[in-house]
Amino acid sequence: MDERFTKEQWALLQSGTVIPAHPLALSKQKKLDEVRQRALTNYYIDSGAGGIAVGVHTTQFEIRCPEFNLYERVLTLAKEQVEYRNLKRPFLKIAGICGQTSQALKEATFAKELGYDIGLVSMGGLDLTEEEHLVRIRAIAEVIPVCGFYLQSSVGGRIFSYGFWEQFADIEGVCAIKMAPFNRYQTIDVIRAVCHSKRRQEIALYTGNDDNIVVDLLTNYKFTVEGELVEKRIVGGLLGHWAVWTSKAVQLFEEIKQIRERSVIPESMLTTASQVTDSNAALFDVAHQFKGCIAGINEVLRRQGLLSENTCLRDHDVLSPNQFEQIDRIYREYSHLTDDGFVQEHLQEWLSNQQRR
Repeated sequence: MDERFTKEQWALLQSGTVIPAHPLALSKQKKLDEVRQRALTNYYIDSGAGGIAVGVHTTQFEIRCPEFNLYERVLTLAKEQVEYRNLKRPFLKIAGICGQTSQALKEATFAKELGYDIGLVSMGGLDLTEEEHLVRIRAIAEVIPVCGFYLQSSVGGRIFSYGFWEQFADIEGVCAIKMAPFNRYQTIDVIRAVCHSKRRQEIALYTGNDDNIVVDLLTNYKFTVEGELVEKRIVGGLLGHWAVWTSKAVQLFEEIKQIRERSVIPESMLTTASQVTDSNAALFDVAHQFKGCIAGINEVLRRQGLLSENTCLRDHDVLSPNQFEQIDRIYREYSHLTDDGFVQEHLQEWLSNQQRR
């Protein structure tokens, strides 16, 4: 156990939980809407999520740009609101960390001093060798416990070798890995490498494969390591998809955990798996290579009233042609996956039950 965690936090991380990637609430004028930003945090707490990831892709990487300069403020708002709620259960605060080593260390230091528990470290957009990536991760892990992040290459990630993940898993301070290559072969590379590591009991595996959420969580992976059978599960998810309809995602996750204890997966759960994937295709704008993925999430939150506007920091981050209609379609076809009633019941409470300066 990494001593930087409480026993309760460590148990939650390792046993698995629902962690939504926290969106950014903006006005039509692209100003931070602090009331709705805090309301979103309330929504995730009351939905039963076990944590939130802030400053990640769903929060919009542009919050770091000098013209917006929102990174520190957005992380502070989430931290203050979680503390204000005075939860009687463990709740993980995860900070997105990106950039060259100097920037990443600055972000890691800020997040740790603010009270964040884990750094979700992006490895996208960097012209580094695999060894240079490992050096960077080791430096960050000395500051804050690290959740690795295997990002799909179609949105700025890169493919890493199996040997890279073997070395990654051996880094002290790596407590989890989010796998989001949207690729079964690359996902198995990470799991197999972790299973072969002496630190396999210290690394929790989380799915970020929004195209395969349910099946990832149902699968028990088995590998022979030095003549012995090693089993490992993807215990939870850290997902942009779970930024919407979160209370239903928590219910589904609890059902999956119960199924794990049985030897038979119900056919209905596999049907649900395909429905979740189809929903993600609309939300993440797969038809246009994910160009509308942030706007798709924001559109659902706007319809529910959690956001006042579907606004992003960059003008080009908007719904793609026909994406609005595709979101209409999944609302019609998969209403059992949505939680609009839950949101409407609590929205005014979330807007008012807030830490205020």
